[in-house]
Amino acid sequence: KDVEQFDICVVAEEEHKVVIQNSGQLPRARVADDLIWAQWDMVEQRLFYIVPKESKSTLKCVQFYPDENFNSILESHLDISVNDTKLKLVNFGYDYCQDEDVASKSLNLQVFTSKAGGLCVCCSLTSDIPDEVTYSIHFLHKGYNKTFTVSLERTESHQLKEVAFMNLDYYVAAYLPGQFLHLLNIQHPDLLCYSLFLTGENARIDMLQNCSVRCPLTSTVLDCHVGSMYAVSISDSALLQFLQNSKRDSERLAALHCALLYFQHTEDLEKQVILWIFENLSTCHSFDPVQEFIIASLYCRMCPETHRLGKLLPYTSLLDWIGVIPGVTCATDIISLPMLEFQNSKGFWEKLDSNLESVKYAEPHLHYHNNVLRREWHNLSESILIGLVLCSFGDFCLFTNQREERTTTAYLRNIFENAKNIIMILALFISEERLVPLFQEEDSQQQLLMGLMVAQLKDHLMRHLQYVGKKKIDQIVLDYVANLLTLVHRIMKEVWRRYQLNSCIFCFDERGSAGEFAVFHIMSRILEAANGMCMPLPPGFHTLHLVLGVRCLPLHTLLHYIDTGVLHLTETCVRKLLKDLDDTEENEKLKFSIVMRLPEALGQKARQFWNHPINANFIARKYVRLLLEKLGNRQCSRPIPERVSVPVEFLPLNYLTNMLAEIENQDLHPYEKQDHVNVRFVEETALKHTLTLLDLKYS
Repeated sequence: KDVEQFDICVVAEEEHKVVIQNSGQLPRARVADDLIWAQWDMVEQRLFYIVPKESKSTLKCVQFYPDENFNSILESHLDISVNDTKLKLVNFGYDYCQDEDVASKSLNLQVFTSKAGGLCVCCSLTSDIPDEVTYSIHFLHKGYNKTFTVSLERTESHQLKEVAFMNLDYYVAAYLPGQFLHLLNIQHPDLLCYSLFLTGENARIDMLQNCSVRCPLTSTVLDCHVGSMYAVSISDSALLQFLQNSKRDSERLAALHCALLYFQHTEDLEKQVILWIFENLSTCHSFDPVQEFIIASLYCRMCPETHRLGKLLPYTSLLDWIGVIPGVTCATDIISLPMLEFQNSKGFWEKLDSNLESVKYAEPHLHYHNNVLRREWHNLSESILIGLVLCSFGDFCLFTNQREERTTTAYLRNIFENAKNIIMILALFISEERLVPLFQEEDSQQQLLMGLMVAQLKDHLMRHLQYVGKKKIDQIVLDYVANLLTLVHRIMKEVWRRYQLNSCIFCFDERGSAGEFAVFHIMSRILEAANGMCMPLPPGFHTLHLVLGVRCLPLHTLLHYIDTGVLHLTETCVRKLLKDLDDTEENEKLKFSIVMRLPEALGQKARQFWNHPINANFIARKYVRLLLEKLGNRQCSRPIPERVSVPVEFLPLNYLTNMLAEIENQDLHPYEKQDHVNVRFVEETALKHTLTLLDLKYS
């Protein structure tokens, strides 16, 4: 039960002979003592072994180097009861495993590593219940252990053997032929919904029908019965079929993450996932598929740039998971973190050390959250009287109440400069013919949110990536937000193609088609997902959404959607609606309902495009109200002069117009930039309105 390293020198004798030099006195060095289990990693030249102790066993690892030196680099305490006195060797050759009686009574344990710095100990445990199988996965790089107990469907005892474990790098597989295949996510093992538990035909591996399986290499298995070696991987076509046929949210979520993260952003697979989302928007009850698609896709695109990004960027919109897998129970236990001893070691050990440091500093809190972003956005949106008038894309006038110190012009200028940079990057990303009419207008609210997300995410990364330069972080953040908007555009592009829409939807002279109504529904779900994540949308999204709403919805439903915030009134859409629609009774009702719901700043602009008595009456009433509000409790200091106006002997109107004229003379005019709005305008509008009510003619 010892391991030694021998230094063997060979020499050539005669022409075709090679012999060991000094075979009786080979130099040797003791590597490990008193072990009961050992596993050899032939590719990375590592020896894992277990030394039994009274309370807990200890897992150790020795790393061998090309210069023939070695050192003990890892030590971890395992809560695994080892009563077996027989030595078990893994990946030391086939001969030892030929005796099935010995193999079946030995400790069934394997250690797996992943490229991302994952370290897992997989162990099959004995169960007192004949219809159950128990196995444990120690996620040493996360600091906890999960023990699974599976109730078996069939109970033929002669067929039930030990669970076989396989390393697929991103997943660890627990396989019991004829029963189940459990793919456990190594990188994100905290929530069970990211692990695939397959049964029946979905769990069938045709070439592996027995449990005498070893995994000497990543994504490789050795069938000890047949003596054959196989490459093992997840089939993307089978995964898509499983995703389409799944009925449980846990299966859908696990398959969705597997498709997006395991297969590393393939164009066709992404398209198939988007099409699946269209069909299942209303069937996923415990998660939002649009949110999960966007976050997982962003995570996959961004994390290869810098290893530590995976610990700082969100990979899911879920905070927890309360669902269960039928027939499977899981118990989670906190375990002690491994102790590492290495100097200037790159690759796996450096990444493992980084993972352990993240656990020490409470890893879930390292991931970027939108709580601060949401609060800041709402504060700024209220502070800026939107009255935020964009003169050009980056040159703007701001009217703020300066409620907070951060709402200064310099800070806001920087925010909008961030948004300008995002739009410039998007112009490169979306260089092809623009099928969907997006990115064709300015949207101050979305620009504000874009710029704020850049600023907030930059602050987050700067705190945790001190070794990465500022320019690199700036580029990462800009790429992240630009990729986010590109993904929304990608979804919209697939929607547009599927329902074969074109630019004529911007016309209001006909009702929308069934395809347009379907697109409206999908856009509503995208908007809901974006609001849930406080995520910006491409400029023009709200206009397009509103246009589809006007074309597809009855008036009362349209107004309800506007009042509840599902539809957002934009200047582009309102201006086109007021200009293009004639003033029939039905259209007047629509226009007036829209105009009455416009925000203050937008309403002043939009009413200039509608030359209608109702609109003139509204402007006059508002003008009077503003004048009186500005007057307040002040009293006129001099007599009100007589005015030469329209000769009307109607004393109440004469008194009102004279008083308003006096207020105007006191420089309290609220409509300085609109010369046509004055007391004369109010007077004429009032007369016209009164005569219309009395059914009289105005001359």
